Amino acid sequence: MTAAIVPAPSTNPRPGNRSAIARKGSFDIGPVTRTIVGLVCFTMTFLCVVALGKAALGMVDNLHHYAKLPIIVHVATVLPAIPLGGYLLLAPKGTKRHKQLGKIWLLLMLATATSAIFIQSSGGFSFIHIFVPVTFHAAWKVVATARKGDIAGHKKHLVFTYLAALMIPGIFAFVLPGRLMNVMLLG
Repeated sequence: MTAAIVPAPSTNPRPGNRSAIARKGSFDIGPVTRTIVGLVCFTMTFLCVVALGKAALGMVDNLHHYAKLPIIVHVATVLPAIPLGGYLLLAPKGTKRHKQLGKIWLLLMLATATSAIFIQSSGGFSFIHIFVPVTFHAAWKVVATARKGDIAGHKKHLVFTYLAALMIPGIFAFVLPGRLMNVMLLG
């Protein structure tokens, strides 16, 4: 009687066909992207904390006309999305925590984009509203690529969403006069 020899599962799967076990706990963005994400996350979070601190300490006048529900919802959902998104991009991927926090981050981003629809200056939409459909599309792509197991696509869409749909509008919020974050930080 001969015993059949069954090869052990590979601990080093081929690229593009990695198992969930091989991905679990891995870092899937390169060092340059990690540096960019870390810098923009820290800078934007720091600016938000300073702006909110100034407002909380009464160092900013005339904030009452910003006390509208869409603006409150927008700010309340975007502020935690900044550091949470940075954390998710920098932390190990594929873990249960990553998946749970990723769902929370995605909901925050969708709530932020939805609330932005109801924030209109001068009775209409501004150029910054282009980020609303960009965010909705990116969120769909993030979920679709994750469900298909397309980790490279998932990574690409998440980095794009974080930088393009969160950071670029955030920069505009700080540099455009009259926007809430600009008023709280500089006014």
